Amino acid sequence: MTLLSLLLLAGSIRPTAADVPYRQPQLAAAHGLVAMTFGAGSSIYYASSTDAGRTFAPQVKVADSGALALGRHRGPRVVILKDSILISAVVAEKVATGQHAHGLPDGGNLTVWRSTDRGRTWQRAGVVNDVAAAPREGLHAMAAAPDGSVFAVWLDQRTPGMKLYGARSKDGGVTWSKNVEVYRSPDGAICSCCHPSLGFDGKRIWVMWRNVVDGFRDLYASYSDDGVHFTPANKQGDGAWKINACPMDGGGFVLNNGKVTSAWRRESDVYLAEPGRPEKLLGPGKDVAITRTNRGAYLAWTKGSSIVAYSPDVPEPQVLAAGGGFVTLLALPGGGGVLAAWESQGSIETRHLR
Repeated sequence: MTLLSLLLLAGSIRPTAADVPYRQPQLAAAHGLVAMTFGAGSSIYYASSTDAGRTFAPQVKVADSGALALGRHRGPRVVILKDSILISAVVAEKVATGQHAHGLPDGGNLTVWRSTDRGRTWQRAGVVNDVAAAPREGLHAMAAAPDGSVFAVWLDQRTPGMKLYGARSKDGGVTWSKNVEVYRSPDGAICSCCHPSLGFDGKRIWVMWRNVVDGFRDLYASYSDDGVHFTPANKQGDGAWKINACPMDGGGFVLNNGKVTSAWRRESDVYLAEPGRPEKLLGPGKDVAITRTNRGAYLAWTKGSSIVAYSPDVPEPQVLAAGGGFVTLLALPGGGGVLAAWESQGSIETRHLR
């Protein structure tokens, strides 16, 4: 049996304007809802499903900004709480200019929008960072804990040298704690253009990022039980990648019984690191996504111009889509399989995997 035989349903969310493509989808599921957010130009959008991602209601515009951090794993993030939905993104009034601006917001801030009517309407809830423009690189993650609190992490430039900062909200994203330094590299800066990953194991907060130590740029993980104090960083995988450049690729991880399984790119290949096992080479590619069901880990990544996927029942990666990029994966509640979403020719495509 191949993964291709396990593709159940396919869907497409098409842009309203052909010259403003939909990009960088992200997914969440809780309380009977599957939520998707994505960006288009300087706008943030939301789409929802009440049938486990089989169909999505028409997309809703969350906000317009002068400039939205979008591309290379930037873009909005979404979490679902019992009585609200939150979307976060790094935005500013105008686009930055200059040699290394790359279309990023000029002095971008990590901003949150909140909906209390299951995504029909949205209100700006406020800014997470307590130093203006500190998250201006636009790379961040957000996750919700079982108790309803929310944590966010981002690449931070409030002082020279890129660092990893975080903050917690205990009131549904209305207010945020004093920002805490999650990690600073002994080399002075972590990798400056690779997105962090974030997840909860009960109340424990886990974070992963691409570090820079002695010129090697590998993935490291750490955790905190109080959202303030984080454990020493733990390198992922066996090998190392010495490179004097940023690969703009941060990988991902899943949690199982307090242990981390991570997937990431080293040089031109994708690797999987599972607890107590040697790292596993999955094949050439980049921009890997990972999720987990009770059957094991599912992964998908970009290989050339196509997207390939790896499931617990299939020993070799199989083609998921002939074209597209920046795939994201979501384990659906109740054993509903896995939902994949990615950007392709201006639209957001979805597939179900079993």
